[in-house]
Amino acid sequence: MAKDKRSFFERLTGTASLDDYNDSFDEEIIPAPKKDIRVEMGAEKNGLQNGFAEEEEEGQLSVDVYQTPEHIVLKAVVAGVRPDHLDVSITRDMVTIKGKREEQKEVTEENYFYKELYWGSFSRTILLPQEVEVDGAEATEKHGVLIIKLPKIDKDRETKLKVKSN
Repeated sequence: MAKDKRSFFERLTGTASLDDYNDSFDEEIIPAPKKDIRVEMGAEKNGLQNGFAEEEEEGQLSVDVYQTPEHIVLKAVVAGVRPDHLDVSITRDMVTIKGKREEQKEVTEENYFYKELYWGSFSRTILLPQEVEVDGAEATEKHGVLIIKLPKIDKDRETKLKVKSN
């Protein structure tokens, strides 16, 4: 029987054409289900993750950021957060808001139908689209909405300097 002649490229590279192979991979390979070793070890019950104490997960604060002719304005819903539990840090190009929303345990876990509200620590760092004047920043909270007004730096502002003689 004559063997099919391989092309010059196949002989040069030492490869074979796909036609030379049988379709032996027709059967479907189903991977074994993954087991959660934390559940098997009882780590879930003990608050452990991967054998280490589970750190408190931090939520991310949702914000709106917009501009007026003079300010960059940030708004964030912080309902349920006491103002002394808010930490706002400002640099010329970035704002970081951190806080903690504490839950009052009024109902036991088994009596909940839905539990969607976030309780605990949260933070958010926002890179500003323009540099701001840190010293002129204002933060107010009204009806559960935090409003931070940051005055823009006017890079086009020009002042005339008078030269004094001694």
